[in-house]
Amino acid sequence: MISPSQANQAYWDGDAASYHAEHPDYLSSFYWCPEMLHEDQVHLLGDVSDSSVLEIGCGSAPCTEWLQTRARFATGFDISRGMLNHAAGALPLTQADALSLPYATESFDAAFSAFGAFPFLANLDLALQEVSRVLKPGGRFVLSVTHPMRWIFPDDPADLTADISYFDRAYLEQDRDGNLTYAEFHRTIADWFQALQGKGPFLIEDVIEPEWPQGLSTTWGQWSPERGEIFPGTIIFVCRNSR
Repeated sequence: MISPSQANQAYWDGDAASYHAEHPDYLSSFYWCPEMLHEDQVHLLGDVSDSSVLEIGCGSAPCTEWLQTRARFATGFDISRGMLNHAAGALPLTQADALSLPYATESFDAAFSAFGAFPFLANLDLALQEVSRVLKPGGRFVLSVTHPMRWIFPDDPADLTADISYFDRAYLEQDRDGNLTYAEFHRTIADWFQALQGKGPFLIEDVIEPEWPQGLSTTWGQWSPERGEIFPGTIIFVCRNSR
C-alpha cells in the first residue's frame, strides 16, 4: 500500500520542472507565501547571524539559499529528489521525510517551513515532535501554510463560492488501480492550535494573516487578487519550542 509520503514524493518528483517554470518570482528568494511576504521585511526568524537554521520541506531551497550569508549555518531537506535537483549546487541539503528527521537532538537554534511538507503529512503530531526534538529548548519555529478558510473554496481563484466542508480534512487522488498518487491534509484553526500548543510541544507567540498587497496581480492556484482582498490565503504561526 502506497503511503502519503511515497505518493507525494512521486508527485513532486514529477511536477518539479513545471512548478519552477510557473513560479519563478516566488522561488527567487525567501518569500513566506504567495502574498510575497519576504523575510527581509518581517524578520520572523529574528536575528539568525549566530544561529543554526533548518528549513523543513525546502523544495529547491530558495529560502535556505537566502540564509547562507545571513545565518551562522543554514540547511534544509525535502522528500522530493526532483525538487532538490533544482536547488543551487553548493547548498547543504538532504533528502528526507519530515516524519523521521536525520538530525541529532537539539541540533538547531531555529526551524521553519514556508509552505513545505506540513500540508502533505497525515501524521502532523509526529512531524511536530520531530521538529521539537531537533530544536534546542526555546528554539524558534515558524510555519506558513494555506489558511484554513481557503479549504472550503475550489482551486479556481475566480470562484468565490464555498462548496467544500471546513471539516473535511483530507484530499486524496488515486490512479485507476486505487493507488494513492497525491495527498493533502486540512487542519482547522482549532486543529493547528491543538497540534502546536494544546497537546503539542510549542508555544504560539504570534499568528499572522498576510493581506494581499496592492499591485500584486499574480494568480496562483487558490491565490488571486479577487480572493485576497476579501479573506486571507495564508496563516503563519510563530512559535517557541517548549521542551
